[in-house]
Amino acid sequence: MQVLERSWQQLDQQLKALDALIPADPQGVPDPNSPAPPLPKALLTPNAAPQGQLQPTQAAAPAPLSLPSAVQLKGESVQGISLIEALAIGFANNPELQAQRERVAAALDQVQARLGTYWPRISAVASGSTGQISSYNVAPVGNGNLGLGPLFSPGGAFYVPSGGEAYLNQSSNAGAVGLQLDYALVDFARTPAVQAARAALTSERQRYGNQLRQLQLQISEAYYQLQQADQNVRIQDAAVRNDLLILQDALDLKMAGLVPRLDVLRRRAIEASDQEALIQAMADRAIARRRLAVVLNLPPEVNPSASDPIAVMPNWPLNLEQSLLAAYRGNPELESILAVQTALARQKDLTAAQLLPRLALFAGGGSYGQNVNQFNVIPSNGGCCGSTVIPTLNTSGYDWAMGLSLRWLLFDAGTTSGETRSLQRRVNAAGQEYAATRNAIRLRLESAFFNHEASLAKLASARRGVAAALEAFRDVRLRYQTGLASEIDLSITQERLISSLVQRLNATVGVNISYAQLLRELLPVPRDPATPISPELTWRDPTPANAATPPLRPSPR
Repeated sequence: MQVLERSWQQLDQQLKALDALIPADPQGVPDPNSPAPPLPKALLTPNAAPQGQLQPTQAAAPAPLSLPSAVQLKGESVQGISLIEALAIGFANNPELQAQRERVAAALDQVQARLGTYWPRISAVASGSTGQISSYNVAPVGNGNLGLGPLFSPGGAFYVPSGGEAYLNQSSNAGAVGLQLDYALVDFARTPAVQAARAALTSERQRYGNQLRQLQLQISEAYYQLQQADQNVRIQDAAVRNDLLILQDALDLKMAGLVPRLDVLRRRAIEASDQEALIQAMADRAIARRRLAVVLNLPPEVNPSASDPIAVMPNWPLNLEQSLLAAYRGNPELESILAVQTALARQKDLTAAQLLPRLALFAGGGSYGQNVNQFNVIPSNGGCCGSTVIPTLNTSGYDWAMGLSLRWLLFDAGTTSGETRSLQRRVNAAGQEYAATRNAIRLRLESAFFNHEASLAKLASARRGVAAALEAFRDVRLRYQTGLASEIDLSITQERLISSLVQRLNATVGVNISYAQLLRELLPVPRDPATPISPELTWRDPTPANAATPPLRPSPR
């Protein structure tokens, strides 16, 4: 007996040492017989039941540069939404997809800009000026002894004596208008530039298609996870309610002297543990709702709730080999890399063309006019240059010119060749990126395929487990109420039932998520943002049954 007492004392000391590692509860140690505290109020609002089905007017995306206000954040409303509705809203609202649409439009504008280089450039030119100058003229040697005739003799109109001087002010106003034409007759860089822009447009369109696939998977996963969180809350809530019923049975049996106090304390501990699981499940559901709202880019005051019941997706219709071949064929992720590689190759040609001659035609013509006023003329020492002083002179005319220009870069210290080699390296890198992406696609698809098969098998086992665990729980509870089973048997059976329900839920969601992951690799999607998008929940073969299978495009060397 003394040995047993010492053992209990050692165990008590060890428990106290472990308990000392945990900070003291500021509210003190609660009474084991006290009722369960209420659920946190902060979790009740985001876990509220939906107020109705989400309307299209409530799903408009907020402005890109806006921030939610306090009123919007405080006035959250829970609205039901189906998976098809979620996909349609996500395709319309998702900011990443909207940004990709803008990139496609920008690439299209760049192609149109490059095509414009095949046409001449016509410019309107105009100029105007006004100004004033003051000049002082001195003639150290006159022109009277040049023998140029009587007009240059003393008294003549053009006579300037030696030492003649004159000071005058001159103002002028001038303007000109015309047209200028430039046209590249021979430009070896023009065609590669257009081809590079078209390849870049193809790449952006393929990225748009790939982003559609990825977004559908993100929305589907977020929706299925929200369904899982909803169902988990129901399971944990049912467990807590069942705990309260069993606790009442234990209290009644204890009052009748049929069970010890230990059964009541153990039931209270189990009920507290299950309430913790319920609180965490509610937090998980609030997070899952917000995660779906972020993917859909809903207004800040809207909190979505999954209105679709959980339904198991069908078996994947293709085997692994067929799935891989279909995933590689026309894959937008791979096609985007090929288009990038083509764009880089054309940019390399464009850079190399800078060393080739460029022949261009230029032409221009226009008219001009000028008004000159000379005033405040002050001659001295016989005057100077009087014949050139005209008080007011208006001049007008026109001119035109045309010609050819040749530009040929003969030496640039290796700049162009270095840029060409750099682009070739990037072309080679794109080929390696293609190989890495090809392998990643296979890994993703095989992982989803095997997980789908495993989830279907686990679901069949989980269904059998739930049926058996439910019957066992009914039996053991009746046996406990009649004193034929212990509380430990009841607790183990209850825990097994809850675990079976969670396993069935996880297997069901695993089937749906793995199906969505398979669909992400094979989903037929448009490449043009102007094409309407039809959400697909199940895979359909986009090629007719009698159509020949097109060959796969290999990775370029």
